Amino acid sequence: MHSVKPGFLIAGLSGLLFLTACNAQDTGTAAKPAAQAGAVAIVNGTPISQARFDFLLKQALAQGQPDTAELRKSIRENLIVQEMAAQEAAKQGLDKNAEVANQLEMARQNVLVRAYLQEYIKTHPISDNDLKAEYDKIKAQMGDKEYKAQHILVDNEAEAKAIIAQLKKGAKFEKLAGEKSKDPGSKSRGGDLGWNSPATFVKPFADAMVKLQKGQYTTEPVQTPFGWHVIKLEDSRALQAPPFEQVKNNLAQRMQQQQVEKAVAELKAKAKIEEPAAAPAEKK
Repeated sequence: MHSVKPGFLIAGLSGLLFLTACNAQDTGTAAKPAAQAGAVAIVNGTPISQARFDFLLKQALAQGQPDTAELRKSIRENLIVQEMAAQEAAKQGLDKNAEVANQLEMARQNVLVRAYLQEYIKTHPISDNDLKAEYDKIKAQMGDKEYKAQHILVDNEAEAKAIIAQLKKGAKFEKLAGEKSKDPGSKSRGGDLGWNSPATFVKPFADAMVKLQKGQYTTEPVQTPFGWHVIKLEDSRALQAPPFEQVKNNLAQRMQQQQVEKAVAELKAKAKIEEPAAAPAEKK
C-alpha cells in the first residue's frame, strides 16, 4: 500500500573479496626485507602486511567485537589461509582464467567506487542545520493528524461496488476484507492498516480517507494505481511526530543516500556513454 521510492544502492566489498584480490595480485612478488619487517606473517616467502591485518582488525572492532588476543590470532590465521589458497590458485594458473580475472577486476572497481563515494560524502558533509531543515520539511508533509483506517482492495470497480452493497446490508467490514481483499499485508487483519499520516498513502486514497468520519466507509470505490479500494475510518488523533534527536541518525543516512544519488547523477551528466557498434551479420 505504501509508496516507496526506490533507492540507488552501491554494492560494497567484503573484506574477504578485497583481500583475495590483493593476495592474487601480490602472489609471486619477491619478498623485500622492508616488507618482511612490517609483516604479520611470511607465507612461502611472501609477506602479509601489517596494513592488511590492521584493515581487518578495524572492521571487526567497528562491528562491536572486543579487541582480544583471540580476535587478533583469528585474523592472522585467516590471512595466512587466504594467502596460501591464493598462492595455490596462482600456481594452478587460475589467475589467468578469464572468469577469475573478470572477478578480480570487478573487485578492484568496487573498492574504487566505495572509496569515491566515501570521499564524496566526507567532502559534502551534512550539517545539523541541514538535518533540522529536512526534519521540519517531513514533519510539515505529515500534517497534524494521523488516521487508523481499514481497506478492502480489489481488481475492479464492479467488485468494489458489490462490497459496498454488502456493507450497506449489514455485512462486517473485517469479514469481507478477509475474504475478498487482495492486499496480503492487511487482509488477515480485517483490512487494518494501523496508524498513519495521510502522506503515507497515495493521494486518491489519502483524500478519500480524510473526508470520512469515525466509523464511516466510502460509499463510492476509490481508484489508485494498486486497484480499487473500499476504505473505512476507525479513528483519528493528533499526530505526535518523534523528536528530532530520536530520528536524527536515520535522517542522516537518508540524506547521505540522496548525496550518493546526486554524485552518480553528476557523473552520468559528465560521462560520454555510447552504444557499442553492432556486430556485422554473419554470411550464410
